[in-house]
Amino acid sequence: MNNLRLNIKSLITAMTMVFSVVAVAQDEPAFTVSGSIDTYFRTNLSGGTNDPTDGGTLAPTTSFANLPGFSLGMANVIMSYDGDKVGFVADLVFGPRGAEAVFGSNPALNIVNQLNAYINVTDNFKLTLGNFNTFLGYEVISPTANFNYSTSYMFSYGPFSHSGIKADFALGESFSLAIAYMNPTDATDFNPVNEYVTGLQLGYSAGSGSAYLNVLASEDFFQIDLTTGWNLSESFYLGVNATSQTGDASADFYGAAGYLQLSVSDALALGIRGEYFSDGLGGIIGQAEESVFATTLSAPFTSGSLTIIPEIRLDALSFDGYTDSDGAVGSSLSSFVLAAVYAF
Repeated sequence: MNNLRLNIKSLITAMTMVFSVVAVAQDEPAFTVSGSIDTYFRTNLSGGTNDPTDGGTLAPTTSFANLPGFSLGMANVIMSYDGDKVGFVADLVFGPRGAEAVFGSNPALNIVNQLNAYINVTDNFKLTLGNFNTFLGYEVISPTANFNYSTSYMFSYGPFSHSGIKADFALGESFSLAIAYMNPTDATDFNPVNEYVTGLQLGYSAGSGSAYLNVLASEDFFQIDLTTGWNLSESFYLGVNATSQTGDASADFYGAAGYLQLSVSDALALGIRGEYFSDGLGGIIGQAEESVFATTLSAPFTSGSLTIIPEIRLDALSFDGYTDSDGAVGSSLSSFVLAAVYAF
């Protein structure tokens, strides 16, 4: 009987230890699901028509927030596994914003925004293989990570995503280096031309901000990009993005943008984006050797996981490129956007 009691006691102790280990493991899950949804209302205040049947200008030639009336953004679901050594990211998008973001994919795969696996070779060396969003530029595809809801010209004309292999190196506490070998820009499913692009990023990050110098290069293509952002005080933030692309058959361009943001309270912020963008070969803003200056004022208000973003935007061309519903042409277009973004 005593032996039976000892065996039962030992069994209970062992089971308690097992459940304790499981409980600890469940407190720190490696598999996560996150994402967002966004929707918006957009209308032109002057310089263009809100009726698609009128044949006038509907929106600036930038990505995503360019449909008239009450419109859909996208639903974004990100599934990821973060292990000590290995992990993966599966990022799926549904809706107009997502379809524009993965325009290089064939219809059967145009919900895949990112799909990659990685291995931490050492504490300072990470290797990623697959499809990942670009490391160039200030703005990103998901509206949850952008201050402004509408996007800049520099972001809209590339790149969005890459497929290839990327090596990330931590160079001490402040500096980082990334080297990539990839398909041509936005050829995310496969390589249609058997040509490859080399990517390079040198980064610096400190407590008050960060700066990244980015390069994409191939035999007949070159893009250099600088992205930086700094906290000027507890309330003020300044971001800067500058880029230049040459050699592409579809678009040569250069531009620069400044992002000044003020935190009014924990819930409310005010920010302005000013961007100058010049079109080298034409086809982006309408004509070669023309330019645009775009000013965007946004005031995101956050309540829990929901952010409401009212926004006024003015696009001023260097030529008469906008047409209203009466057929009158002009060089400027003003518009209003009210967006709702929910992150989970």
